Amino acid sequence: MGRYRETYERWQRDPEGFWAEAANAIDWVKPWDKVLAGENGLFRWFEGAQCNTCYNALDRHVEQGHGERLALIYDSPVTGTIRHFTYAGLLDEVATFAAVLESHGVKKGDTVVIYMPMVPEAAIAMLACARIGAIHSVVFGGFAAKELATRIDDAKPVLIVSASCGIEPGRTVAYKPLLDQAMDMAAHKPRAAIILARPQLEAGLVAGRDFDWAAEMAQARAEGRKAACVPVDATDPLYVLYTSGTTGKPKGVVRDNGGYMVALAWSMRNIYDIGPGDVFWCASDVGWVVGHSYIVYGPLLCGSTSVLFEGKPVGTPDAGTFWRVIAEHGARALFTAPTALRAIKREDPQASLAGNYDLSSFKTLFLAGERADPDTVQWAERSLPGRPVIDHWWQTETGWAIAADPVGLEALPVKYGSPTVPMPGYDVRVVDEAGHAVPAGTTGSIVIKLPLPPGCLPTLWHNDAGFRDSYLMDFPGFYKTGDAGYIDEDGYLYIMARTDDIINVAGHRLSTGGMEEVLAGHPDVAECAVIGVADSLKGQMPVGFIVLNKGVTRPAAEIEREAVALVREKIGPVAAFKVALCVQRLPKTRSGKILRGTMRKIADGEAWNMPATVDDPAILDEIEALLQNAGLAPQRAE
Repeated sequence: MGRYRETYERWQRDPEGFWAEAANAIDWVKPWDKVLAGENGLFRWFEGAQCNTCYNALDRHVEQGHGERLALIYDSPVTGTIRHFTYAGLLDEVATFAAVLESHGVKKGDTVVIYMPMVPEAAIAMLACARIGAIHSVVFGGFAAKELATRIDDAKPVLIVSASCGIEPGRTVAYKPLLDQAMDMAAHKPRAAIILARPQLEAGLVAGRDFDWAAEMAQARAEGRKAACVPVDATDPLYVLYTSGTTGKPKGVVRDNGGYMVALAWSMRNIYDIGPGDVFWCASDVGWVVGHSYIVYGPLLCGSTSVLFEGKPVGTPDAGTFWRVIAEHGARALFTAPTALRAIKREDPQASLAGNYDLSSFKTLFLAGERADPDTVQWAERSLPGRPVIDHWWQTETGWAIAADPVGLEALPVKYGSPTVPMPGYDVRVVDEAGHAVPAGTTGSIVIKLPLPPGCLPTLWHNDAGFRDSYLMDFPGFYKTGDAGYIDEDGYLYIMARTDDIINVAGHRLSTGGMEEVLAGHPDVAECAVIGVADSLKGQMPVGFIVLNKGVTRPAAEIEREAVALVREKIGPVAAFKVALCVQRLPKTRSGKILRGTMRKIADGEAWNMPATVDDPAILDEIEALLQNAGLAPQRAE
């Protein structure tokens, strides 16, 4: 740990000096008065500074003579479309759309909700808001009307940007009817909506309220209107992003301008080893934090080329899509979720399709979003020989990696099951329920000593009290991550489960992640989940759900028996693991996180709400029926 250790210790010795030096990667309208200010958990980075995030992402590269460098590649296998945007071309689109926003009365400090599919116009709208100092709030395209309405009421946008439809493999999702319902339901009424008409589905416009994207852009161009960059305070919000699965009052994570830019610029070079002109592909969605940080802002801040992909890892058209995109666009690195790799592995267990493509440009595969089990990492290593497969860990709240293998500094040895080590800015501790540090190798709650580094949320949207209650109250002086795990003797961090997924079996605190790791090692298992089900004798009992690889023909009962034996062999009788159930699919959010908490509530007969971000609600009915047939969940009262 040469360069990493030296860098981390340099941050420890002088945190403010470290981030002041990192801030040299950003162009400032006015320098800061204080690098760090605040108290009582509410901290602000680069107080007194002024800047503009859109200027740093676009204008300065054009001014430095790099206008013809590729900024964005839009690759949409679901529509058969590929479009390329240079920095100069993207700047022209953004400045023009920013002028459209201004013509509808959007000004500095206003909020704009963006409800869009994965199209370039989504990124253009985000950057256009940043350009004029407006605060964007992206809602994942296709969210139900009720969930969109709650976000409209909380963000109180003056305007909404949307599209006629989104496109999934084999189906078209009409967005406009959902938007109309949400605007009818919401108590807050935005003054206008700008709608991108897609040729796959027409949408009727409400007279006086809805405006056509293409017509608005054409008029602005005809009149020669382009918006200039508006200076904002470094501590002003760039965006509000609502965390997935929110029920009741939405939890709006606030992201500032200055600290976020500094953190992203540092991470692109030092974590991802990406610089000007490199092609970086983050296979996420702009509706999630990963898409904000590493499709839109991070790559453009460092002058690289970002791939914006509208498709799926399988079915668009096959399990070789990811390898095709890497080869065709010369991607140096891919950042995706483990669940995407598991989907590819299930369809193509030997990764034979990877051999059809020239992957010579490709250097590193990064994973995040859910725990990367060792079996998935090892499968990826076999599929991509000679290329590191790097798990790293972060949250919507942090905006960038808490722990990673910083290949831009140095590639550290991979330990399967670990996202490696904390990044500068993050003083990560593992504590017991009383907040006391636990020994190396002991599982506990993972917390981060305050202050959080630049890029992390300074608070929740109009809800400082909620921020303190959610993150700061349980462990005074620390930020509660809500994750459980341990740190080994080498300082490597292991994320084993959400704190809620640590189960208590006859007084033994056990990690469901550890059991999933064993199940995933079975040669016939594509992916799995373990939950703790209430048990009158032992408190909780683990139940495993396993999805088999495509082409497996052996009886499910036989594989279930082997899975139980495997856990008992690897973890021991203390796990009391007796039930494994084969399922066709697992319930997930649209970002790929398995809905373990909802599954647990179903098993325990507790009241549960349909998660706002569920990918397919029917899967939860399938899980409920399976648990009931196995005698593990109560029958619903008629």
